[in-house]
Amino acid sequence: MNKKDWFTDIEFWEHFAPIMFDEVHWAEVPEVADSVTRLSGFNFYGETPQASWRAPLSSKPKILDLCCGLGRISTELAQMGFAVTGVDITESFLKTAREDALAENLDIEYIQEDARKFVRPEYFDTIVNLYISFGYFDDQNDDLQVLRNVYTSLKKDGVFIIETLGKEIAVKDFVESEWFERAGFTVLTEYEPLDSWTFLKNRWILIKDDKRVEKVFVQRLYSASELRALLQKAGFEKIDIIGDWDESKYDQSENADCGVQEMKNINLCTSIRQSAVL
Repeated sequence: MNKKDWFTDIEFWEHFAPIMFDEVHWAEVPEVADSVTRLSGFNFYGETPQASWRAPLSSKPKILDLCCGLGRISTELAQMGFAVTGVDITESFLKTAREDALAENLDIEYIQEDARKFVRPEYFDTIVNLYISFGYFDDQNDDLQVLRNVYTSLKKDGVFIIETLGKEIAVKDFVESEWFERAGFTVLTEYEPLDSWTFLKNRWILIKDDKRVEKVFVQRLYSASELRALLQKAGFEKIDIIGDWDESKYDQSENADCGVQEMKNINLCTSIRQSAVL
């Protein structure tokens, strides 16, 4: 990294966390966690011996929450009886996540690390990367490195679930600007496609009383076919692209509200490391 990545800016997360992690996002956690277990082929709430609360931690299915943030999904999955590891680059988020786990008497492993560096060979049954946490590196090779780390860290026939904003949806639902009220702030946003829709430039402005905070960042957009090709390059062989947690098709009719930054539709990819098929 030759320059400081925008997502390592602690002040950014301190200012914008209430906007990104509001009550709406917390409310959807149980549904998302249930969907993760279903797509992974696990039963719900410890119905299998491997996921039982009485089973030793070493025998429970192991799930990695990559870019776990405040640990909302990690906590829910741990409550369901899985052995959970959360990895994030923001220490303040991990501090909060550890405190919450302690308060809930949950044994969750939280690690501060860059997703480009974290690898635990053939260890996890499932890895999730949720809430559009992918595509923010300047160099596309870094995106590929993250996917290769995921592939290496999965057991044979392990499952990788990645939630992204599909380029097709970004184009279809594009607006140049919008504003809304959230968590006591007035939020102004501006969007601009760059390099023929290779990137989406985001400008976020928070206003509360006389205080104004502004942040500009860029996300690399992937179409379904581009993401599939990148996953294949990382080693994945069986890849399903779906439109939402209900496993609806990712096509022109997709219009489910995913509740992420008030945008609609997601590109959810479930990838099998080896030969199993969802």
